[in-house]
This record gives sequence, C-alpha cells and structure tokens, in this order.
Amino acid sequence: MDQQPPDVEEDDCLSEYHHLFCPDLLQDKVAFITGGGSGIGFRIAEIFMRHGCHTVIASRSLPRVTTAAEKLVAATGRRCLPLSMDVRVPPAVMTAVDQALKEFGKIDILINCAAGNFLCPASALSFNAFRTVVDIDTIGTFNVSRVVYEKFFRDHGGVIVNITATLSMRGQVLQLHAGAAKAAVDAMTRHLAVEWGPQNIRVNSLAPGPISGTEGIRRLGGPQDSLKLKGLLSPLQRLGNKTEIAHSVLYLASPLASYVSGILLVVDGGSWMTFPNDIKRLAEFGSSSAKL
Repeated sequence: MDQQPPDVEEDDCLSEYHHLFCPDLLQDKVAFITGGGSGIGFRIAEIFMRHGCHTVIASRSLPRVTTAAEKLVAATGRRCLPLSMDVRVPPAVMTAVDQALKEFGKIDILINCAAGNFLCPASALSFNAFRTVVDIDTIGTFNVSRVVYEKFFRDHGGVIVNITATLSMRGQVLQLHAGAAKAAVDAMTRHLAVEWGPQNIRVNSLAPGPISGTEGIRRLGGPQDSLKLKGLLSPLQRLGNKTEIAHSVLYLASPLASYVSGILLVVDGGSWMTFPNDIKRLAEFGSSSAKL
C-alpha cells in the first residue's frame, strides 16, 4: 500500500521532507501562486520551493503572506516574494505581476488557488453572495491568467494550474455557488489550453477532494467525529492531506507533464464517487429564502 506523505495541520512548514524529493525538478523556476499564504496554496509553495523553485505568494492579507514567506524561506532556502493582491481587481493584479517580474525577471508557472466558499442552500443564496464567489473563483482566475499571459506567457510560454473542485460532478448539496464557479474554471482550462497551446502554454485543472488541515474542511466539513466517519466512506478510507495535493500540482507544473494540457486531474482518493451528498442537510438551514 502506498505510504501517505507527511503533513501538518496548521499553516506551517513540514518538519521533515524526504518523499520523492528531487531538488532539481523545478530548479530556478518562478511560480506565481494566488492564495499562497495558507492552506493548500501554502503547501504548494513549500513543495515547489523544496524542488528548486522560487515563488511569489499573493493574497489580500499582506501580513498573512509576509509571515508565510518568512516560514517558507527559512524552511527551504529559496526566495519567496509576498504580495498583497485582490484577484477581483485587474489593476491590483497588474501591479502584483509587475512586481513579480521586477523581482525575478520571469514567471514560469501560475497556480490559481484563491477561492471563497461557505455552505448555503440555493434558496437562501443572495445575489451578492453568489456573485462574490464567482468573482473570486471564476473571474479572479481569468483576471490573473489574462494578465500573466499578456505580460509574460504570450512571448515565453508557461504553465497554468487551476485549483478547482469536484462539487459540480454530482450537484453537491449546499454548494451551488462554488460548484458553478469551479465548473466554469474547468471550462476555462479547456478553452485556454486550446487557444494558448500554440504559445507553448499548458493549462490544466486539479480538483482536490476533502483535505484535512485546511480552512475549507474546518468550515465546510462539519464536526470532527463526522469528518472521521466521512473519511472512512471514501474508497481509500481516509481524508487526503495538503502534501498529497501539492505533489499532484507539482506533477502538472513540472516537465514530467510536458505533454499534458486541457485536463482535469481529480485528486480525492475516489471520494467524489462515494462521499455523502445528503439532501437532508438542507433541513439544517430551515426553509428560509434570500430576499430578492
């Protein structure tokens, strides 16, 4: 049986890391990672840096990404530039990408990991709440991809990995907003893979399953005992961890996947096929509807 790689619950670096370690895999590449200050984005930055990459981590909270960058540099010895950026605001994205190019002279990899989510039935979902999630997940992904393309990828090529979700595959209850937003990103992945392929740009999506130690699982997964039970219901009978997701993103971003473009890689241990999708959960939210 495969050994589960190490991970830590909080947004901190791994105390040891020997799993499939290849320090030259991304040697001197530069990755721009949105949502890189915490959770899966933070672990992606760390694993990339342990494989020779320098990173730019961007988030709305400058204190968060600054603290994260300090941890990453101390743990890996690679360079990490923290930037404050709201993916919903194109001028802010342009400024951040300019700063990254000024610091490193290039961007080789873009990881779109910024996201917003919460539990809500469609009948109680306000117009503004739906729009906010789409603005961050879908429009934010387009904004950053379009700016990086214009400022560097168009003339130099590159790799884009969009972090999405399996929610839309079966109409996950209480997740209309995020499911729709992420499904749109998966469509965007395919369109961009076709249109930008001639410029030597690979574009792929990666959809994580339920991942322990993330803000998403804490906010959306329910009580701890319930999470353990749900983990047992997946084919591998456990939740995934952030390191496993980061390894899969590493594959898509690296030369190992040099002929892979336009795909959705599901990394969830098969749980999208077996995880509970109980419409009875709607009762937890009552029968209220949002004001139109």
